[in-house]
Amino acid sequence: MHVVIMGCGRLGSTLAQKLDGRGHSVAVIDQNADAFRRLPAEFSGTTVTGVGFDRDVLRAAGIERADAFAAVSSGDNSNIISARLARETYGVSRVVARIYDARRALVYERLGIPTVATIRWAADRMMRQLVPEGTVEVFRDPTSVISIVEVPLHSDWVGKTIKSLEESTGARVAYLMRFGMGMLGTPSTAFQDGDQVFMLVTDDTVADVLDVAAGAEKEGH
Repeated sequence: MHVVIMGCGRLGSTLAQKLDGRGHSVAVIDQNADAFRRLPAEFSGTTVTGVGFDRDVLRAAGIERADAFAAVSSGDNSNIISARLARETYGVSRVVARIYDARRALVYERLGIPTVATIRWAADRMMRQLVPEGTVEVFRDPTSVISIVEVPLHSDWVGKTIKSLEESTGARVAYLMRFGMGMLGTPSTAFQDGDQVFMLVTDDTVADVLDVAAGAEKEGH
């Protein structure tokens, strides 16, 4: 893949390093040439000095052949303008923008541009630690229809299978966190004490799913 990254701060430089390390072609844009010092000496990608919504700068970074574009500068407006330009003008299929204002993030996600709302993401992670019994949404698709939520389970579900929970709730288990590690279960995977369960739901079904999961397994499942 060829990936264009706008912004060479801590996030942008880390992304560039990881993608480059996996053998992808990477171009990094930043209006401050000194920012490229964050890239390791072994970085094999290209750097382009300029603003990420300047078409000449984008072309110099290879936007016309890009498979993906990440807008991760420190400015919300710059990120969303460049992200829309990449998506709508150059037809880049995978575009994501970092947004600090969570209210804006919701608007842009409805325009079909996935966003990482930094403050909201951090707040949600802290909420899961501070109030573990609370229900926290960890993902919502760009159309705002499907989300992944952490679903607290009644203790009676320990030893029961993913299949039995899915049949009882009518929802899918997306993944589990077990001993601090993510895992993809199978229908026969049995829940263990301490598992964190994350399920795919819609706004219309989430309340019922939570109610079923919070109670004992129904007879017959």
